[in-house]
Amino acid sequence: MATLQIDKLLNACIRQGASDIHITTGQPPTFRLHGRMRRLETKTLEAEDTVSLMKSIAPERCQRELQEAGTSDFGFAFGEAGRFRVSIFKQRGDIGMVLRLIPNDMLTPEQLGVPSEVKELVMRPRGLFLVTGPTGSGKSTTLAGLVNFLNETVDHHIITIEDPIEFYHYHKKSVINQREVHVDVPSFAEAIKRALRQDPDVILVGELRDLETIEAAISAAETGHVVFGTLHTNSAQKTIDRIIDAFPGNLQDQIRTQLSTCLLGVLAQQLLPKIGGGRIAAYELMVGTSAIQNLIRENKTFRITSSIQTGKKEGMQLMDDCLYDLWETEKCDINQVLYKAIDKIALAQRINIAIDQGRGPEMELLDEEDALETV
Repeated sequence: MATLQIDKLLNACIRQGASDIHITTGQPPTFRLHGRMRRLETKTLEAEDTVSLMKSIAPERCQRELQEAGTSDFGFAFGEAGRFRVSIFKQRGDIGMVLRLIPNDMLTPEQLGVPSEVKELVMRPRGLFLVTGPTGSGKSTTLAGLVNFLNETVDHHIITIEDPIEFYHYHKKSVINQREVHVDVPSFAEAIKRALRQDPDVILVGELRDLETIEAAISAAETGHVVFGTLHTNSAQKTIDRIIDAFPGNLQDQIRTQLSTCLLGVLAQQLLPKIGGGRIAAYELMVGTSAIQNLIRENKTFRITSSIQTGKKEGMQLMDDCLYDLWETEKCDINQVLYKAIDKIALAQRINIAIDQGRGPEMELLDEEDALETV
């Protein structure tokens, strides 16, 4: 019964284009559709329903981990239709689950709207390229698109280290090996160190989640490999600060120097609901130019934002500039644009100037203080 039920849910999720399925006791299954939560008009789930749904898809090792640690993550293929990344967890003594749909079709960097300079950066022979953003902002989709671009373009050996594996890649021009943490290798840091003996050209690290992993990724980037990584930061400046702050004070100067020499760039991204349906990504791109390298080395990260602003000819772009363009071209609603802005008041002022000059959608002038409370 549970298998039949989970199949129906998974099929409905794919058919409707939902990104996630939320399963918890006391309410019906809920989809996240274009960023909004939508309850299904089905029965309210009892505790035994969530347990049987979990058991119908979770491997034995994950059920054991759930009992011991209270949570477990895994990925599984739903036939040819798609893959799901699943997190199972205990809450109030019952079972909860969130299933994230990983589409089978990988989008190209152009389809994703990724700045064209990114393709040039990832074709470099070595260095660290970071894709950052909050959970659910499409980082995995962007990385999969970039890895697929390399796979179709160059004859590399690409190693991905993930927890769990999300997109499945197949050998095209490149040879691709995908290692799952806790299944194929015990940890991210261990996998990176081992990868260096496996003749890689590109290493993708699913998440730079601790000091040891960050250290291993920087070392790999320094020694002649392209390393992709992700962080949960929403701007380039915060990304650099987060990496340096992960290290103890006595090592921070050394890390600034290492990072300044090996950083290819940072792509920060957020997803916004699109007017007319669907979602669209807003990007901030910082390229590791000599000016940026100097700011990192000299501990002047507070000046990175203005350096990105003046680096447009190198393809750099600030998040708020991208959000402004999404508003001006009527792709996104004013409230969503201000909600995602890094500097809400400055963006509101800029939009007001545009409204005054008759640019963008026709609308009333904004109260700039109200911009801080925009949702």
